[in-house]
Amino acid sequence: MTGTQTPAIPAGRRERTGWYIYDWANSAFSTTVITVFLGPFLTTVTELAAGCAIDADECNGTVHPLGIPVAAGSYFAYLVSLSVLLTVFVLPVMGAIADRAPRKKPLLAGAAFTGAAATIAMAFVTGDRYLLGGLLFLIANIAFGAAIVVYNSFLPQLAGPDDRDRISSRGWAIGYLGGGVLLALNLVAVTMLSEEGNPQRTLDIARWSIVSAGIWWAAFTLVPLLWLKEHPGVGASSAKGNVLTDGFKQLGHTIKAMRAYPLTLFFLGAYLIYNDGIQTVIALASQFGTEELKLEQSVLIITILIVQFLAFGGALLLGALANRIGARKTILISLALWLVVVTAAYWLPEGEPLPFMLLGAGIGLVMGGSQALSRSLFSQLIPAGREGEYYGFYEISDKGTSWLGPLFFGLIFQLTSSYRAGIISLMVFFVIGGVLLALVPLRRAITAVGNTPPKLL
Repeated sequence: MTGTQTPAIPAGRRERTGWYIYDWANSAFSTTVITVFLGPFLTTVTELAAGCAIDADECNGTVHPLGIPVAAGSYFAYLVSLSVLLTVFVLPVMGAIADRAPRKKPLLAGAAFTGAAATIAMAFVTGDRYLLGGLLFLIANIAFGAAIVVYNSFLPQLAGPDDRDRISSRGWAIGYLGGGVLLALNLVAVTMLSEEGNPQRTLDIARWSIVSAGIWWAAFTLVPLLWLKEHPGVGASSAKGNVLTDGFKQLGHTIKAMRAYPLTLFFLGAYLIYNDGIQTVIALASQFGTEELKLEQSVLIITILIVQFLAFGGALLLGALANRIGARKTILISLALWLVVVTAAYWLPEGEPLPFMLLGAGIGLVMGGSQALSRSLFSQLIPAGREGEYYGFYEISDKGTSWLGPLFFGLIFQLTSSYRAGIISLMVFFVIGGVLLALVPLRRAITAVGNTPPKLL
């Protein structure tokens, strides 16, 4: 049934700031954990389990989780894919629950604190405990996505159609700034505490940097929990009985109802494809830098810092561009730039920090805007009151979570033993996703769900 768009309640500066601060809080996980430390850290732990020396230049060993032979270098990529496959079952249900629950903030708190706790528990991943590290990562990444579903569902209530690109871009920009601040502090720790010729010390620093992200995530989550107002979904007033079981029932209704909005599904499919490529680059960049380019961890951290702080400006810049030419055209421009980035990554010379840093600068300029504008554009395509349910499907590929890209990357590496071949293979995601996005009749899609299109698309 097509509804009419509920007018956005004018949100004050305090509430919007609270919403922004959750981006600041959770970006510590996506930056310090996913992008920088966890890939190399867990790969080293897995290599130890495979019988390789901690300072080995190459490791062709395998581990056997659940009896399945897995190349040590592919373990983390496969874990990322597995975590997202599991979120397919968790996140849409979380969204349905969020739309039917009378209070969303306890859901946000439960998911965020669960993820933060699993991240802090990485302190116990020592020696060759790669299975424990993998399990904690799965819990943290799924909880991270569940919290983002609830968080994103607040956006349509915070701003009207013409303001969402700006609000979403600002939140994403502040998130990159927060992630950059913690990463800068971890860079200080790496610089001051590392010892030449002591790889075990480097591994320990990486582990405690991951733990710091969990503490940061939990601490700053308190701000949005205090400042955000409750915005119950339309299903909250009619919800009877157990919200969890009702959420599962509602999910079935949502899947059936989504077929009535094929253009929304078309956009979602395009987004899941091109954003899968973006998230794979983000998640595996540090592993590519250490394993293929043989760069020091300090170089990786400096590069990611460049990415973070330029992404702050890039998100605001592309948000301003969207106000002039529309969100879709801006996203398509950013996808063309992503093709340039992936091609350049393939040709990066081994052991040369400067080209890697310059590539990071390019990533920073396009990364935040492409994601922030996709989030705000999707908010226009959701029937009123169903934000959580639809963002549950959207979140299957967001902020460090993707499955096709890492799976493809891992398979290419296992077949070729080349990270360069894996990185160049990601071009297909940007090409196919961009073509599909260009074909979506957005104005008709927005009208079809009962919403008012913004002036520019």
